[in-house]
Amino acid sequence: MIVKPKIRGEIVIKKLSKFGNSTALIIDKPILRLLNMETGSEVEVKIVENKLIVSLAKKGKKKKISKNQKLQKIYEKNIEKYSDDLKKLSEN
Repeated sequence: MIVKPKIRGEIVIKKLSKFGNSTALIIDKPILRLLNMETGSEVEVKIVENKLIVSLAKKGKKKKISKNQKLQKIYEKNIEKYSDDLKKLSEN
């Protein structure tokens, strides 16, 4: 008997699977559809307060601020790290 979990508002217990030398979390198709994701989608992975948060990666061209690659990488890292905070500040 196959039991399909309710998706919205329910906790679904999943088991991590071995995938080569890594460990994978298999996400069911109904959940992927709900999140507008599919196999091959790029995702952002964050750890917040001991929780793993996976969300669809933001699309868009990275803004180039410098020809200096080191400075550009520092800029991109900080934008990625503080993007949520910057978004909140811009809404106030």
